[in-house]
Amino acid sequence: MIQIQSLTHTYPASRKQAPRVALADLTLSVAEGEFAILSGPNGSGKSTLFRILCGLALPSSGKVSIGGFDLFAQPQHVRRILGVVFQSPAVDKHLTVAENLRLHADLYGIGRGDFSRLRDDALAWSDLADRLEQKVETLSGGLARQVELAKVLMTRPRVLLLDEPTTGLDPASRRNFLGALQKLQRERGMTVLMTSHVFSEAEEVDRVAILREGNLLAYDSPQALKALIGTEMVVVRPQGDAEALAASLRAELGLAVRRHGDELRLEETENGEGLPMLESILERWRDQIRSISIKQPDLEDVFVHVTGRAEPERASHKELGQ
Repeated sequence: MIQIQSLTHTYPASRKQAPRVALADLTLSVAEGEFAILSGPNGSGKSTLFRILCGLALPSSGKVSIGGFDLFAQPQHVRRILGVVFQSPAVDKHLTVAENLRLHADLYGIGRGDFSRLRDDALAWSDLADRLEQKVETLSGGLARQVELAKVLMTRPRVLLLDEPTTGLDPASRRNFLGALQKLQRERGMTVLMTSHVFSEAEEVDRVAILREGNLLAYDSPQALKALIGTEMVVVRPQGDAEALAASLRAELGLAVRRHGDELRLEETENGEGLPMLESILERWRDQIRSISIKQPDLEDVFVHVTGRAEPERASHKELGQ
């Protein structure tokens, strides 16, 4: 449903900076009915890709098709099947919920005869039924986000793009929003591509793409990505200098140690002699360790594993699940 082929985008030089490559020969696809999340550190190219997919920017080169239509040659056909939820609010906070929905319907040419039916269908999943006459500025952040999604759903999009839609929401509102979104995606068979930097949001989607500096480093199901690391890993929280302890572990045990914040992560759980890694580490560095544990890897661990390379090299076919 979304096909991106050899997409490259370079920002031209300015007085303050040299030309910058935001996307480098990016190729990926999202099948019909899939829910995919696009993740990566700041400057990875997520925002540039989102702007291109929404039709707000043209790439330097490459092709994009959505629903079988060429995004650049047939934008009018793409707009008929596409819905977009931006990171920044796109509702008028001084209007009521009902007025925002009516305005959106007018922009899309939805007549009075169809409006009530489509509005009620778009609101059926939400907590807004008894808040239609409230101004958006009086709603909580979670409810205001529901208005954003409801107005987009009125046009019955086949493809839905969302740019970090849970930004600013508390954990409960985030869970509720994502739960409703996933339920709607399954019921309607929508194809969803969402950018996110919250890895817990990606645990139950179909596929996750990880970008860095415009390069696709990994793209596969959450389960397949976690399998890149293995079934278990050791997590160490040092008492003091994390980098010094990491250097000691590398030098004396020959371990591949990755630092993430104040944690050190090791993908081996046994030393070279088949003994538990925890025992080996505690025997030598107990006084330098605040805590040590074994855990199953999650997508945050995958992110550290994939983006922790010295150079932003291309992912192999194995890592891409191809």
